[in-house]
Amino acid sequence: MSSAFHDRLRKNARHLGRWAARNGLTAWRVYDRDIPEYPFVVERYGTAVHLVEYPRRALRATGGHPGREAVLAAVVEVLEVEPGQVFTKTHLPQPWGRTRYGRLADTGAEVEVQEGPMRFVVNLSDRLDTGLFLDHRNTRARVREESSGKRVLNLFAYTGSFTVAAATGGARSTTSVDLSASYLAWAGRNLTLNGVDDARHALVRADCLRWLDEARGQWDLVVLDPPPHSTSKGMRGDFNVQRDHRRLLERTLALLAPGGVLYFSTNYRGFRLEPEGLPARFRELTPGSLPPDIHQRDVHRCWHIERA
Repeated sequence: MSSAFHDRLRKNARHLGRWAARNGLTAWRVYDRDIPEYPFVVERYGTAVHLVEYPRRALRATGGHPGREAVLAAVVEVLEVEPGQVFTKTHLPQPWGRTRYGRLADTGAEVEVQEGPMRFVVNLSDRLDTGLFLDHRNTRARVREESSGKRVLNLFAYTGSFTVAAATGGARSTTSVDLSASYLAWAGRNLTLNGVDDARHALVRADCLRWLDEARGQWDLVVLDPPPHSTSKGMRGDFNVQRDHRRLLERTLALLAPGGVLYFSTNYRGFRLEPEGLPARFRELTPGSLPPDIHQRDVHRCWHIERA
């Protein structure tokens, strides 16, 4: 194979490795499709590595990148990791309506990782996603810094990383809403891992849209990170973030206390925010919301929103 991938991986590992150590990170992205000819993402999770190929359209039918074995060998050599600790996957476009990727295995290869003062459980084997979105690291830090004494609502809570950020930041209470029982259980494990699994932190299994229709009360800080689209059998109808985001924002803003803040993000490429008429002030945080190890600058968009 060309030495380009090998050299870039080594350079990134040296530079970003020092940065990760300074910031107390054991989960970070080493390589992020930096070279177009090598469309891979390489992430470090403690002593293990998560290697995902994003095959180009022309190569999908032929089984992917012809240099995969050489890429794997370079990862093992440069990152000094045992071959059995490299978890390889392939990212393929999903049919419209799939909210999350299906289960790939039942191996249960779990690792505890550190993000500054927080710790999280990640699963490197069973799904395409590991349970911790590294591109949201900066926003998690914001939430942690701003949560002291506040009531925090985490919608589409996933594995609860934002809830952990709020709880360890001294939140008065947190409410985490997600439709998946398995992800809520994972969120509970993350809270336990950080010593904040008490009654102040509620885990609610519900369709977020239906829950918003019926919710009462106010929250001082809200995190809203919906999937791009969903047709989950537990939902009423389907959800499309482009089509439905105004309705979602209206309902969420109604629960925001005076002076409260809403963090809204989406990874739907091509998303167009339509804020006209909404009673709020919008300030886009991207690309500043992306940490330095995330080189694909369109991986998400994120807004800081205040009620007008």
